[in-house]
Amino acid sequence: MYFNKNIKFLRKRRKRTQDEVAFALNMKRSTLSGYENGVSQPGIEALTKFSEYYGIAIDTLIKIDLSTLSESQLSQLERGYDIYIKGGNLRVLATTVGDDNEENIELVNEKAKAGYTTGFADPDYIRILPTFRLPFLSRQKKYRTFQISGDSMLPIPDGAYVTGEFVQDWTTIRDRDAYIILTRDDGIVFKIVENKIEQEGKLVLHSLNPIYEPFEVKVSDIREVWKFVNYISPEIPEKNKMKEKDLEKELDELKKQVKAIQLKLDL
Repeated sequence: MYFNKNIKFLRKRRKRTQDEVAFALNMKRSTLSGYENGVSQPGIEALTKFSEYYGIAIDTLIKIDLSTLSESQLSQLERGYDIYIKGGNLRVLATTVGDDNEENIELVNEKAKAGYTTGFADPDYIRILPTFRLPFLSRQKKYRTFQISGDSMLPIPDGAYVTGEFVQDWTTIRDRDAYIILTRDDGIVFKIVENKIEQEGKLVLHSLNPIYEPFEVKVSDIREVWKFVNYISPEIPEKNKMKEKDLEKELDELKKQVKAIQLKLDL
């Protein structure tokens, strides 16, 4: 494990003192010194702080000796294109299990979404979320359910509960599939994904509703990815109003053509 060596290497690479880094991370200089010298081991919260501060995945900070990388590889990492990412800035997934030691499906409803953005890695926060089971889902996979809001993914309605399977390796994300993605700036988003991680270090997110423009999110801004499995909603999806209007327009046009033909015949 290279964590202590890496954080010291990165600090010196950026020409910063221990006091400067400790202040930025809101920790004591002696605590930072302990981490750099391998005297003490950081918890999840501290790992997250270092990952966000340097813009490098926790897996990379722990498992890769950064001092052995070329300058071009280091530049890629610092621009957010973490070529070693196989699951994100935080691979430690907080979860809950039932009395039978089987994993639960935690429910992140509309009220809990804001808290989840910051508490997703906190076992104490995850523990207070409502839980349930869906008997038709695999016991060998991890699932979580999120309540979506808005009309960007119509015909999946506002307020629906969308269940996703945890994605450990982001390079396996498939184009044109739907995913629930936890981002640093936009929180929880549910979109159709275009995977450009290997080429450009980002995902392009598309809505089902065509009035919304696609947008990009860098890998360094992603916290979790869940592959869409199903959704639950008490509402029946609305009929496609756009198609109905198009049909009415076509019928009006057809009526005009028929009327024009009749006028010619009368002449």
